[in-house]
Amino acid sequence: MIEISSEKIIQKLIESNKNFKSNHEVSWDSGKPRMRLAILTCMDCRINPFAICDISLGDAHVIRNAGARVTEDSIRSLVISHKFMETTTWCIIHHTECGMHALSEEIITDLLKDDLESAVLEDGIWKNPERESTKNKKPGSNYAEHIHWYTFEDQRKTLISDIEVLKNHPLVPSHIDIFGFIFDINSGELKLID
Repeated sequence: MIEISSEKIIQKLIESNKNFKSNHEVSWDSGKPRMRLAILTCMDCRINPFAICDISLGDAHVIRNAGARVTEDSIRSLVISHKFMETTTWCIIHHTECGMHALSEEIITDLLKDDLESAVLEDGIWKNPERESTKNKKPGSNYAEHIHWYTFEDQRKTLISDIEVLKNHPLVPSHIDIFGFIFDINSGELKLID
């Protein structure tokens, strides 16, 4: 992993935006997706839903969270996407090698109780490393016990369950088409889950 300071990251974003701004053209007049499509997918940086689905900016709303899970917040975004932006097809895209599959509610909670800094994976086990120093001045917190982290063991079963949660939600109209996929990180295949 590249070590880079926050200041350099922000500077790169600002400089990159100058180039973007000089070539920026608005190609549509609203936030309504041309394909009336909303995609819920994982925040994993290896996932590019536009490339995976061969769609362009403006074709779909893209909602991301850890694990591509149907949570209160993703439901909120999907309902807004339909109610005010007319999406009628929703796709949930999970992926192989998802970090949320390798974790559990207990692991996350225990690690956060002990330390708020980044954990490391050693010999297949997540742990808080011994640190000589840190910029963080806050101790670990048991507040993590109050958050549902939406980890999962069986990806296919979880995806099907999340689709059912959406289909049966009182704010989701019955005519919304909802599909689930698993994207294979290694092969690039997007597999429809029935």
